[in-house]
Amino acid sequence: MGSFERYLSLWVGLCIVTGVALGSALPGLFEALAALQLASVNLPVALLIWVMIFPMMVQIDFASIKAVSREPRGLVMTLVINWLIKPFSMAALGVLFFEYLFAPFVDPHSAQEYIAGMILLGVAPCTAMVFVWSQLTKGDAAYTLVQVSVNDLVMVFAFAPIAAFLLGVTDISVPWETLLLSTLLYVVMPLLAGVLVRHILLSKSQNSYDGFLHRIKPFSILGLLATVVILFAFQAQTILAQPLIILLIAIPLTLQTYGIFAIAFIWALYWKLPHRIAAPACLIGTSNFFELAVAVAIALFGLHSGAALATVVGVLVEVPVMLSLCAIANRTRHMFPT
Repeated sequence: MGSFERYLSLWVGLCIVTGVALGSALPGLFEALAALQLASVNLPVALLIWVMIFPMMVQIDFASIKAVSREPRGLVMTLVINWLIKPFSMAALGVLFFEYLFAPFVDPHSAQEYIAGMILLGVAPCTAMVFVWSQLTKGDAAYTLVQVSVNDLVMVFAFAPIAAFLLGVTDISVPWETLLLSTLLYVVMPLLAGVLVRHILLSKSQNSYDGFLHRIKPFSILGLLATVVILFAFQAQTILAQPLIILLIAIPLTLQTYGIFAIAFIWALYWKLPHRIAAPACLIGTSNFFELAVAVAIALFGLHSGAALATVVGVLVEVPVMLSLCAIANRTRHMFPT
């Protein structure tokens, strides 16, 4: 790990401060950038995520995907955590904090909306950022692709029923445009581009391929840092106007993230999964598909609702917390089979 990557947490912290400062100083610019959306997917953020995940997509060897069938336990663990544990633990934490622990600080109506936003985050497992976390922990690129693809397939059928059950709402309308466009932008298109580039480079020589990977590697981290700046700039006004509420929502979301990671980590150790499979499997259940959660929160509760705010806080919490989990995964590599 180079000196720049070694201090990644510091750079992320500086980017958070920079984003809030820029968003506060230039609100018009970032309002215009935030408005560049298609089916609730912000196009500037989508472009930056593309930059982040493309280096990993180039490394995917389709011939190695068949190896997933020889070690299916990582996939089983991911599915159980994402669909049988995470939504319900998120709902339980929301109720615990906003109906009991934080009851003196939040009115009952807002509390219910914050809980709803947390539930929507819990029912929407991450699609794009998982590739970044996997790359930072030297995960198996092909295995991560299969995990994400299967999760997306399950999400098509399971998101609405689970969300409806936990929210007590019978007519959840899934924004299919958001779901399909996100999958296209974050999985299909970069994957096809990565496969094509990989084929062209390897047809020349292994050195061409290795040299290209070396040159594009920094772009993944730079894309991550730029994404942090723009996400915090988008929400600068909200952060400065409601710092206490942001903090209150962030506390249970952070506990949920570390708690789910702990469950997956202990499970992976018990099953003796190789680290290249265990690390992404632990991380995929802890991050969220924030575009989908935000879109559904706005559709059900309104743009300025507490539910929409909670999903946005989920976005703000995710990057710093997930980086700390990547660091934990890397530092405990010796505990897993090679």
